[in-house]
Amino acid sequence: MPAAYAADGFVHLSTPAQVHLPANRLFAGRTDLVLLRLDPDALGAPVKWEPGVPADPASMLFPHLYGPLPVTAVTAVEEYLPEADGTFPARR
Repeated sequence: MPAAYAADGFVHLSTPAQVHLPANRLFAGRTDLVLLRLDPDALGAPVKWEPGVPADPASMLFPHLYGPLPVTAVTAVEEYLPEADGTFPARR
């Protein structure tokens, strides 16, 4: 069970347009990150759209999966490398 799920009761997810926010906040400069593309219809547990942290843009909601993330929901794994300055860009 992922540590975030065990601690928070849900798995923190992001859309491609917002994934850079938590990546920069938590992992700036790391070169060992990957993005998992998910099939929302294969998640098998409720997804709730909830606020992130106060520093995130106003009214931005993040998807939180209230259950374990099934491997069968992963449709692609992509390398996620930072820019030269160590920050992560938004994705499409």
